[in-house]
Amino acid sequence: MNTTPFYDPTISYEDNYQKGPFGAFAKADKFQQKGAPDYEFLGQKVYLPFGIPAGPLLNSNFVKAAFQKGFDVCVYKTVRADIFPCHPFPNVLAIHFDGKDLTLKHLEDTVLADNKYEDPISITNSFGVPSRKAEIWQEDVKKAISYAGKGQLMILSFMGTVKKDQSQQEFIDDFVLAAKLSQETGAKVLEANLSCPNIGNEGLVCYNLEVTKKVTEGIRKVIGNTPLVLKIGYYRDDKDLEKFAEIANEYADDIAGINTLQASVVDKDGEQALPGPGRLKSGVCGQGIKWAGLETVKKLKNIREKRGFSYSITGVGGVTRPQDYVVYRKAGADCVMSATGAMWNPLLAQQIKEQAPDQNQA
Repeated sequence: MNTTPFYDPTISYEDNYQKGPFGAFAKADKFQQKGAPDYEFLGQKVYLPFGIPAGPLLNSNFVKAAFQKGFDVCVYKTVRADIFPCHPFPNVLAIHFDGKDLTLKHLEDTVLADNKYEDPISITNSFGVPSRKAEIWQEDVKKAISYAGKGQLMILSFMGTVKKDQSQQEFIDDFVLAAKLSQETGAKVLEANLSCPNIGNEGLVCYNLEVTKKVTEGIRKVIGNTPLVLKIGYYRDDKDLEKFAEIANEYADDIAGINTLQASVVDKDGEQALPGPGRLKSGVCGQGIKWAGLETVKKLKNIREKRGFSYSITGVGGVTRPQDYVVYRKAGADCVMSATGAMWNPLLAQQIKEQAPDQNQA
């Protein structure tokens, strides 16, 4: 790996927030778009339905750099209704495993993590979804929105916060409050991050269909007609995914999947690689989970066709090369995003655009 990632894994989250982005993203040169934006995504015209999902774009400086490098759909890192701390350093490590895919069988065992980043890139990231106070991120989000050029779209991601001795309704109310605060920024599209810890169990919000319905119903009431994306994890049960799709079709406009796959992450000595309680299991992303993202897109497309649903689909997971974008589009993704791949290849969007136009079409 010769490219300097725009998020530097060798320094803290706070240092990245204050000093980043790095590498080619730190250069002010701007990719020159050609012609008029022909693609439509969530009511907005974009040059290419490709971008960066919630995660590596920490603030307006990162969003501005991403737009300048030709990533036309950028998601501002997930925010909360109030301040929330970041997990201890390190937050990003390289993942190593046998085979091309990090399969479900791999997930039953441990995976090796260190600071030796290789191509094709897979990593674990463990941040805990840190957030500034609402008044701080609201102002920064407004700035980030202003950096979107012609044919570009910024999406704001938000989530609810699990608190000690919290009731289910209090969690739902906090999620809705985060939606209201996000709506106030003027973002044209909002994303509810349902692939985060849930109240009362060890899973994700999206796996608790009862809570998911209450959350999304509450969000829709406060954001009005603003387009809403629902970010999900990987579903092992097809019936649960279809039930989720029913909820999404009623209250949202797009389903984005997947976030990460959970794995027990250890160092070369077999010890927990990420320090601190509750961090043995960590989210894994990059090339190793491409199979899961593609599978999710195909299943969502089949559900949409079978049930006559109208939601669009954003494919995420393991997009590290231009051909990965093409594969996702052919699988049924209306939009495609890359986090890990984009971090180590700031020219990924430009490389996709340089391909023949018919390769960019689904």
